[in-house]
Amino acid sequence: MSTQTVHLALRRLSFTFAGDGSHAACLAAGADGGWYAESWRLPADGPAVPVALPSEEGLRAQLLALPDGRVLVCRHDGDRHALVLLAAGEPEVPLAALRLPGLRMLAVPGGAASADGPVAVLLGTDTRPVTTVWLLAADGSAPREVAQLPGLHGGGVWLDAAGRLLALDRVVGGMVKTVVLDLELGTTTALLELGESSNDRLVLFDPATGFGMLRSDAPGVDRLGWALIGGGEPVRFPDCLHQPGRLLRPVAAAPGLVAGAEPQVVLQVDHGAASALVLWRAGEKQLCPLPVPPGRLGAVGHWSAAGLRMPYSAPDRPAALATLDVAALLAAEPLPAGAPVALPLPLAPLGFPASQRPGPAAPAAPAAPAAPAAPAALAGWRLDGSAEPGDGGRWRSAQCLELAGPAGPVEAVVYGGESWLSAPHLVLALHGGPADAWRLEFDPALQRMAADGLAVLAPNQRGSTGYGPEFAMAIRGAWGGPDLEDVLALLEGVAGQRAALGLEPPALFGVSYGAFLALLAAAHAPVGAVARCAVVAPFLSGGRLLAEAAAPVRALTTRLGGDRELDDARGPRDVLRVAHRLHAPLLVVHGDRDEVVPVGQSRSLRHELLRLGRVEGVDFRYVEAAGAGHEVLAEEGAAAVHELLAGFLRTGRPT
Repeated sequence: MSTQTVHLALRRLSFTFAGDGSHAACLAAGADGGWYAESWRLPADGPAVPVALPSEEGLRAQLLALPDGRVLVCRHDGDRHALVLLAAGEPEVPLAALRLPGLRMLAVPGGAASADGPVAVLLGTDTRPVTTVWLLAADGSAPREVAQLPGLHGGGVWLDAAGRLLALDRVVGGMVKTVVLDLELGTTTALLELGESSNDRLVLFDPATGFGMLRSDAPGVDRLGWALIGGGEPVRFPDCLHQPGRLLRPVAAAPGLVAGAEPQVVLQVDHGAASALVLWRAGEKQLCPLPVPPGRLGAVGHWSAAGLRMPYSAPDRPAALATLDVAALLAAEPLPAGAPVALPLPLAPLGFPASQRPGPAAPAAPAAPAAPAAPAALAGWRLDGSAEPGDGGRWRSAQCLELAGPAGPVEAVVYGGESWLSAPHLVLALHGGPADAWRLEFDPALQRMAADGLAVLAPNQRGSTGYGPEFAMAIRGAWGGPDLEDVLALLEGVAGQRAALGLEPPALFGVSYGAFLALLAAAHAPVGAVARCAVVAPFLSGGRLLAEAAAPVRALTTRLGGDRELDDARGPRDVLRVAHRLHAPLLVVHGDRDEVVPVGQSRSLRHELLRLGRVEGVDFRYVEAAGAGHEVLAEEGAAAVHELLAGFLRTGRPT
């Protein structure tokens, strides 16, 4: 693949930073959906520079950025893992191939990586409860096995700059404890043992000072704490680091710390669809908010003299790296300790009480493309490797709204401006998962719909992540229960308001679990409440998925409660058993190599619709994407699927 114009990358994910912060790497995809590796040069005195590397990658590929700009890639094909080295303008260099069920890579510290020494640690798992550890060099020599550790090991935090001591999370008896692996001796010793039955994990460590942050449920609930590792002092769990309903993730410690200095850490605060950042100084009882533009941050980063660099995306901004000069920010305007940690975007309440439905009005024109955002909108951040803000109006913006649900507020990402409810065409979009959520970030499929004049309402109904454990667990053992009630309430409320305006009801769109939910909603909604329904990679019920899926998917389904059948006043949550109630025009898209939801699920739905007398090409359309997997909306050729979906959701024509 030749070097591409930078701003043509519509999606970027899986960012990694070299240990010294000089380079980063990520997976990137252009308009055709084909994925490739991208290397980013991160100069200390200027913007980051991304370069597309000559590769064709899959979504499951792992990447490591190396200090010299090369990128180490692990490509997975079943139980075969091929490790190759990529560099701009050079052919790829095969390094090794391993066969085992699972393999993960960890970069060695920046100072320890060299042209002829180890560049990565490999953690491999097989059918035994054993983790094998190798050191991988970039000279083409075979990986050198250094240890076979009993039990499963994850995580990975370096305790020294020489690349010898590595903290790993060991799973023993259903508990997680952090141990230290000595890569020279191949032995492990205990590091965190706060309680006999507690889960204790090291999440950040600064070798220069011994300052470490950990996550533990020893205090009774899962919390962040800190300690000087090896200093003999107790672990502290500051109240300010415990934010119920919000996930705090340490991103990076301040650069250049020396012994005795006050450690400073930037943490990402996730709640709902958007992100916030805070600065915390060890020993202080407050968090200091940092300015963040509306959107979503990547939860990984590197903090150096050049600033704090993190992935950033917004609905009208494809993901790229953004830089915040924290030192300059603090020097210009010291942040007051104790300021409240607020969401970066206020939530505007919007309900659907029947008494307040508007009277008839002329349909609103489609929302105009968003004007380019002013530079100040980035709140002090510099966005590198991206088009101009808003890409000259090419991309549509979105907002977060809080809607009235049957059991409390439901947050949604909404495209279509202030007049979204009165747009000629409106799509109610349901995310996959169920342990997932819509985020305030760039989404090519939703952007394609918005570009076609469709307003989009993308709610995070009960069962979505990002709103606390109780919200996420509401559907455990009740797939198609509380979440379906939320969707139906939103659907009927929106349809009622649109009917008062003389507009057609909303269309339904869903992917994977969202497709299952969309089909149930289309079957249970009042007649005329759904204009049309498009689903991608649907399954028919938790039980039917268990009967056909591969072992990892069956295990995940059981863990998320999909093995329990819900049968209440609405009846069983089985799409085949309510298929006779699917009257709206229907489009079903499924990849014929879907490794998560077998294509047989959609084929069974097609056969049932035909048995019921529905006419293919008139009442419904069935499309199998040849060679596509579960991520049919993100794989090569995705642009054609986006266009198909947008056209159908706007017109309802199945052909």
